[in-house]
Amino acid sequence: MLNTDAPTSDIDEGKIEVHGRKHHSAGVPAVVASLRRSVEEMGITRTARTLLRLNQADGFDCPSCAWPDPAPGERHTAEFCENGAKAVAEEATLRTVTPAFFAQHSVAELAERTDYWLGQQGRLTHPMVRREGGTHYEPISWEDAFSMIGDHLRGLSSPDEAVFYTSGRTSNEAAFAYQLFARAFGTNNMPDCSNMCHESTSVGLAENIGIGKGSVSLDDIHTAKLIVIMGQNPGTNHPRMLSALEIAKKGGAKILAVNPLPEAGLMTFHNPQTPRGVVLGTDLADTFLPIRINGDLALMQAIGALLLQAEDDAERAGRKGAVVDWDFVEQSTVGFAEWAAHVRQVDWDVVTAATGLTRDQIEQAAQMFIDSDATVICWSMGITQHRNAVATIKEITNVALLQGNIGKPGAGLCPVRGHSNVQGDRTMGIWEKPPAHFLDSLAAEFGFEPPREDGFDVVDSIRAMRDGKVSFFLGMGGNFVRATPDTTVTEAALAGTAMTVQVSTKLNRSHVIAGRTALILPTLGRTDLDMTGGRKQFVTVEDSMSSVHASRGRLKPSSDQLRSEVDIVATMAQAVLGDRYGIDWAAMKADYTQIRRHIAAVVPGCAAYHEKAEQPGGFVLPHPPRDTRTFETAVGKAIFETSPLEVLTVPEGRLLLQTMRSHDQYNTTIYGLDDRYRGIKGGRRVVFVHPDDVAGLGLAEGQLVDLVSEWQDGVERTAGGFRVVPYSTPRGCAAAYYPETNALVPLDSTALGSNQPAYKSIIVRLVPGSGDQYTNGHSGAGDAVGADDFHKSDVQPTHLS
Repeated sequence: MLNTDAPTSDIDEGKIEVHGRKHHSAGVPAVVASLRRSVEEMGITRTARTLLRLNQADGFDCPSCAWPDPAPGERHTAEFCENGAKAVAEEATLRTVTPAFFAQHSVAELAERTDYWLGQQGRLTHPMVRREGGTHYEPISWEDAFSMIGDHLRGLSSPDEAVFYTSGRTSNEAAFAYQLFARAFGTNNMPDCSNMCHESTSVGLAENIGIGKGSVSLDDIHTAKLIVIMGQNPGTNHPRMLSALEIAKKGGAKILAVNPLPEAGLMTFHNPQTPRGVVLGTDLADTFLPIRINGDLALMQAIGALLLQAEDDAERAGRKGAVVDWDFVEQSTVGFAEWAAHVRQVDWDVVTAATGLTRDQIEQAAQMFIDSDATVICWSMGITQHRNAVATIKEITNVALLQGNIGKPGAGLCPVRGHSNVQGDRTMGIWEKPPAHFLDSLAAEFGFEPPREDGFDVVDSIRAMRDGKVSFFLGMGGNFVRATPDTTVTEAALAGTAMTVQVSTKLNRSHVIAGRTALILPTLGRTDLDMTGGRKQFVTVEDSMSSVHASRGRLKPSSDQLRSEVDIVATMAQAVLGDRYGIDWAAMKADYTQIRRHIAAVVPGCAAYHEKAEQPGGFVLPHPPRDTRTFETAVGKAIFETSPLEVLTVPEGRLLLQTMRSHDQYNTTIYGLDDRYRGIKGGRRVVFVHPDDVAGLGLAEGQLVDLVSEWQDGVERTAGGFRVVPYSTPRGCAAAYYPETNALVPLDSTALGSNQPAYKSIIVRLVPGSGDQYTNGHSGAGDAVGADDFHKSDVQPTHLS
């Protein structure tokens, strides 16, 4: 039943229910959940009109994950998953947040509400301002809002006192215009959500193969002989990937799953599109390795050693090349000899301690690599959000290079992006460290010299705001304050700025934790019809596999006050820059084709961008390693890189915590309070712990505890009121949902080489608590642990406590 009334009550964690975990994903329950949520938010007619256009060639792109679409003629009528339907329902809801809502609720009152309650209130309808010293947001005209922004930015002592943040929801057209605006203003301070999800991938792959993107197509997934899934939960985070895995399994592929938790989406898929799928399902993982958190680097080095050993055995039997692709290694790579010498010396005591696996388990996994002549390795944030993440990704790449699993059918590297256009935004130039060739092309196209100095990424932006070096923050989508680490520090940093501007579709925490002057600019969503300039506009996005395609919303916007992201960026640029450099912002706003013409001239691989984007299904961007086995690295070849084997030790009485999503959320957006696959109903503040650890720590099932993190800065960070749930996870490990646990992640705990926050490597104590779910803060502490507790095993072998 349609319900246009937003909930008035908030989460009662005392009513939480804990049941057994599921062993399969999707199926009829997913269909029921999708339709129930959609009808509740949109009604029956709007639900049908919207979902039938989702991920279709003439429809709109899902605002959820970045999994690629099948070719236009191969798509289902219902080409969406449960979480995609929830994302659409969340955006296309009939609930609205009007000026009357803000008159009724002060900012202080809203700050006491949970993220779930804020998000459930509905779509923003009018531009709003909270003036310095004010207690409430109040309406403001678009013209006055842009004038206020222009006055503030022009009054800065330096353009670098401003930060321009981007969420992965932003279209390619808006992202290109946005980076042009920021650089014409004079700064490269362009942090984005990639800094928090796959920055380690971008760095590691760019250094090893010359491009920071995955090298596979959807067809490669379908035809692979072996698919390795590492640090990823496709059943919740990328459910449409399950259909591709099912096709691969039917073609004879094996699947190796490597993850701390035995997620339902790794085990069995009940495809609701077919009778057999509903009734019987498809078994997915042939082998599941329940790896200890942060054990992936050790695992991949051990697998590399075993592959070399198998090749030695094959050579002695007269079968040289049975395991190693020597032609590829010798012709297309450098660094093999040094890497091989390193991994041959792997210390198996260190490996088994780091991974929590037996040697037999690892040998079984290595045999799957040996038996495959076409392997795809997939990973997500379970790999990228550790201090040694870049090294781990390079080790994954080493193993792929060893067997020549790049640039051939059914093989390659597959980082699975978590936000629908995060990869596209980076392609369009949203990057605090832009390459010189991109800036050269920008200068040639627009006739000005863009700034060449690196800007601030997410972590450095927070530091700069904290230290008073940045006074203006503009968020193009997203929920910055809840996506970022070290919540107490981030909130204080954002609140300390002179002005924050949030371009948003819905209410979130970043609207209530804001600068002294705060603006909310309501924008169109993916589902909305865009009639900017008096014509039907379309935008483009890029998926995880470098495919670019059009997206066309069809729904009537919830308010005539909503503007498109392109309109907002272009009008803002006019208000700030005037006619500086002669950039024709009005023309770009009136017809997005003009932006696509500029993209074609500036962005590599985007010649005839508009024409290609208009084709059904779009086009695929060039990828030299995939297309021609060429590698645009510093040495012109793919690079085997040797990394020390680092092990994160955990002191007695502590656990290693990973943050993760529930099945009822997408990034920081909370759809509901159930995590069906893990058996949680009606709440979110739970911590999953191995039963033996629960007993060993003197705790009990259902007991309320505070999570206290420890790090080298001597500060204890606390998140309170979590219920202990015994669960199948490796000994010494724990898991809990973000954004509630982001408060535990130190701002300075980041990945080497990428500066990506280490959300998956948090050393914590579980302290019996009062059950206050709002406990959250910092305190001094002794005996803190952190980066120095990574030990290089080839220098000093270290075992876990």
